[in-house]
Amino acid sequence: MATTKKLQSSFYTLDSLLPFSIMDRYLAKELLPVFFFGVGAFSSLGVTVDAVFDLIRKIVGSGLSINIAINVFLLKLPYFIVLSFPMSTLLATLMTYSRLSSDSELIALRGCGVSVYRMVLTGVLLSFAVTGLTFVFNEQVVPAANYQANTTLEKALKSDKPPVMKQDNFLYPETREVTLPDGSTQRILTHLYYADQFDGKQFKGLTIIDRSQKNLNQIIAAGIGEWNPSKNIWDIYNGTIYLIAPNGSYRDIVRFQHQQLKLPRTAFTLAQKTRDSGDMNIVQAMEQLEVIRMSGDEQKIRKLEVRIQQKFAIPFVSVVFGLVGSAMGTIPQRTGRATSFGISIIVIFTYYLFYFVTGAMGEAGLLSPIVAAWSANVVGLGIGLLLLVRLAQR
Repeated sequence: MATTKKLQSSFYTLDSLLPFSIMDRYLAKELLPVFFFGVGAFSSLGVTVDAVFDLIRKIVGSGLSINIAINVFLLKLPYFIVLSFPMSTLLATLMTYSRLSSDSELIALRGCGVSVYRMVLTGVLLSFAVTGLTFVFNEQVVPAANYQANTTLEKALKSDKPPVMKQDNFLYPETREVTLPDGSTQRILTHLYYADQFDGKQFKGLTIIDRSQKNLNQIIAAGIGEWNPSKNIWDIYNGTIYLIAPNGSYRDIVRFQHQQLKLPRTAFTLAQKTRDSGDMNIVQAMEQLEVIRMSGDEQKIRKLEVRIQQKFAIPFVSVVFGLVGSAMGTIPQRTGRATSFGISIIVIFTYYLFYFVTGAMGEAGLLSPIVAAWSANVVGLGIGLLLLVRLAQR
């Protein structure tokens, strides 16, 4: 009763619809400590289960030095911190609003004329701020840190072994779309690249089938091939060029020690693109998508398209969780912190299960990349808005 009178006297004399009011500052002071607690708890749990145990196994089993293990651990830490942002937003909003509801403070606010929408606005604004922070981390910090961690770990584990080739049996078909006389389109093969080995700089045992010219095909077989970035041309060594006429007969055979050929750089670019989608930001992923599209590999194209859309969608999980947590916490009920934490775990598990299922369906071609990446957000946002509207109508 005393709490109710105190809140009534505070908010009755102020226009609580104004931004950054006493109510906003009060709710922010309640939300932020729980949010930072969630970041610490969830990121610690994730990094322990995923990174620490794996590094300990490598220290014991593979002789990884402790200094390198600590370096890798610190580089992987940003990924787990940013992964905890949406979960911490859900925990903060659900736990804070549940506590205020249990103490009848939300009832007092409504008695002062504050609508449900206005009460949850602070939590939603927090979630938008976390969304922006997540986007910055995912674009500027996490991909570079992940790539550096993986590279450092790979070099350390292979330091006592002889150098190994990056790729064996490299195969890259390059295609283009042509229009047929009947108006339909067809994708045809223009170049086919095969190499026994690629060591990061050179193709060894290289064979190139060139079908880019209409009346002349050629097959290039060479010992070594590499890309010359200063001249934007291929340097081919110790090889033979077989010129083939349209009827399939040999037109000419040319043997050479060194030949420069004006062929697309795409094969060399693709061979060097060894980063996983998690090690790239959106710009890098879109650049790789353009390279893969030239190969015509639909499965790889779909997978990367889904990953790119997920990079846009993942930061907005904080908005979904912030809205759902605020709406669920505002429901008049008496729940403790343990109950709020348990509900958060259930919501998180349900969301990410749906997220991974739709992502897999997108990679299989059953859903478009946009639908696959954004479905979980749209459904979660709809549930949060529905809960909020029902509460406002009470």
